[in-house]
This record gives sequence, structure tokens and C-alpha cells, in this order.
Amino acid sequence: MSRPERKLQKRFVVFCEGDTEYNYINRMRGVKHQDVQIVLKPVNMHGGGYSNFLKKIKTEPQTNCLAKFIIVDADRLVKHYEEKDSFLQLTEYCRLHNKKGTIPHFLIVNNPDFEYVACLHVPEYKGQEVTRFLQTVFGYQSLEQFKKSTEVYECLNNGERSYQVLIQKIQGKDKFVKNTYSVKKKNFEISIIRTDVTWELLDCKGSNMEEFFDVIDW
Repeated sequence: MSRPERKLQKRFVVFCEGDTEYNYINRMRGVKHQDVQIVLKPVNMHGGGYSNFLKKIKTEPQTNCLAKFIIVDADRLVKHYEEKDSFLQLTEYCRLHNKKGTIPHFLIVNNPDFEYVACLHVPEYKGQEVTRFLQTVFGYQSLEQFKKSTEVYECLNNGERSYQVLIQKIQGKDKFVKNTYSVKKKNFEISIIRTDVTWELLDCKGSNMEEFFDVIDW
């Protein structure tokens, strides 16, 4: 009598800087994907910027996981030019880990921020002003209320709104940050070949969040 095939437990660690990203991914974990485990590591960047983020990642113990995702916003780079060096250090840290061939580190950058990415979940979003769109379409009184909402995942994945809509809108577009990677689905071996940062595209809105959904096989 043959044993039933054992499913691989896919464990990922996600570092995220903002309440919105945290609330989104936290509620994602409640959606039933029996073979996917997501461990959330919220990082408070207030006052510390990307260097604070990097410090937090470095002090985290090495965990048994298939990949780590570092999800940040690009708006700091536009508002605070001095953040560029810290961002470069964060990028280089990810590249070094990927070169070693240990746990792959995916740098995911939402440009300018996750609130813009949230709007991309909606089919009728065509680049309208983000705060006004969130207020009129989702009924939030303010941007702060949206950021604090613990039900943001359900709000953005309801009816015609979904992360698949987001993926369709950003896939194939030029990216400020892009990871070239491979995933062997049979044994779920993940490797990042390179991480490209194209500074000329910093002014172009977008995201490489589709890599996150693709790799975790959501």
C-alpha cells in the first residue's frame, strides 16, 4: 500500500514597513491555502528610513523558509534624497544573499506607495488621485482611515476587485525594481539571478508585487 503524497509546506517571511501592507498580508493568511505559511515581520521605519529597515532584517534570526520578501515604498526616495544611500545598502544586502545561494531575498518596491497599488486592484482605476479615489470608491473618510483598516484585503478582493486585476495592470510594465528569478515547482527551489534597479524609472508609478504572488504560488 503506497503512502499518500506529502505536500511541501511552503513557508515565507515577509518584512513590511506600513500598516496597510501588514493588514493586507495578515488577512491574506486567513485565506485557506493549506500548503502556504506566511510569517509577517512588520518593521516600523518612522524616523529611521531604509537604514532602520535593513537593521531590523539583519537582527532577525535566520529562519527556515523558502524565501524572504522585503516590501517597501519608493516615496521616501523622492521626498528625501538622502535616503538613496540607505536604499542602495538595502538592495546590496539582498543581492549578496542571493549571490550566496542561501535564502533568496526579494526586494519588492511599490512606487510611490502601497495605497497606489491598492487602487490598481480596481478595474475602473485609471490613474485618478489616490486619496480621493479611496474615499469615493471605498467609502473611507480619509487616507489614514484606509491605512488603519484591518479588512483591507477583503475590501480589495471583492467582486470585480482583486489582486489578479493588479497583476494584469503591472505585469510586463517597466519597473523601478525587478528581480529575475527561477522557481522549480517540483521541489520548490527558488533562486534570484539578479535584482535590477533602474533609477530612470523612479518617476514612473508601478510595482513588482506580481513577483510576490507568483513565487508564493497564490
